Amino acid sequence: MPRFMTLIRIDEKNVPEGGPSPELHQRMDALFEEITKAGVMLETNGLRPTAEGVRVTWSGGQLSRTDGPFTESKEVIGGYSIVQAENMAEAIKWAERFLAVHEDYWTITAEVRQLAGE
Repeated sequence: MPRFMTLIRIDEKNVPEGGPSPELHQRMDALFEEITKAGVMLETNGLRPTAEGVRVTWSGGQLSRTDGPFTESKEVIGGYSIVQAENMAEAIKWAERFLAVHEDYWTITAEVRQLAGE
């Protein structure tokens, strides 16, 4: 079965203070339990804020580093998952279910892509 990576994109400037609510955590935990029992979820995690990250760039034969936060970025990757699904449609279904557990005030995007060679 092919594997798919879902990249969760967020606008760090619009994340609710204090992060996800306890209720959101409960809904995510229930969904993750369901998707894991279904044999679909292989790995998932959130990422620390860009303020704690570094970008390494190769350009013109030179390496450069930029310390976070990355203020020029409107959206950054806030988390990811790797799932094993029958096809793209199934992977998208799970991504949509993940997005739907969030409260209305969240603005997040899920980018679903099949791993190369799958």
